[in-house]
Order: sequence, then structure tokens, then C-alpha cells
Amino acid sequence: MLEVFKDEAIVNKVGGRFKLSSLIQKRLVALNRGARPLVELLTKNPMEIVVAEILGDKIYLDNSGHVAIAGDGGPTDGRKKRDAGLDLDSLT
Repeated sequence: MLEVFKDEAIVNKVGGRFKLSSLIQKRLVALNRGARPLVELLTKNPMEIVVAEILGDKIYLDNSGHVAIAGDGGPTDGRKKRDAGLDLDSLT
């Protein structure tokens, strides 16, 4: 278990346990299907990469429940809606 999950900060950052679980699952699918990591880490562990992306405000769930990438020059909250890789709907 990663130490970050022992603290509630990551849960609060995303907006709850369900949203955190959904975000992690969807981003893991994207990484496993070839999406490039948004952070540079020495590890190849996809879970550690996803956690670093969340803590670094690189990814979030948009209003429709899809993974989106935070970017420059977006709306007032600084988030730019871009595809963060394949979503679960594309698996079928």
C-alpha cells in the first residue's frame, strides 16, 4: 500500500473516495493502453505515476466523469479539457 493512501489529503483533493477510485482506475487504463505519463518519475509503477499526477494537479475528473488533463490557458480554474487517454467506455 502506498503511504499517500493513509492520509485523507488525496481523498479530499479529488472530492471523495469514489471519485478517487474512479480517477485512478480510468487513468491506469489509459496508461496501460499507451498514454504517456504526465510526470517524470524513476519508477515504472503505474499506480505511483497516477498518484503523482493527482497530487501534482495534472489530472482530474471532469463534470462528465472522464479523466481530463489540467493545462495552461484554460478556463478560470486553470484546467484545460483534453483527453487523458482512453476511457472505460472505449473498452467494449
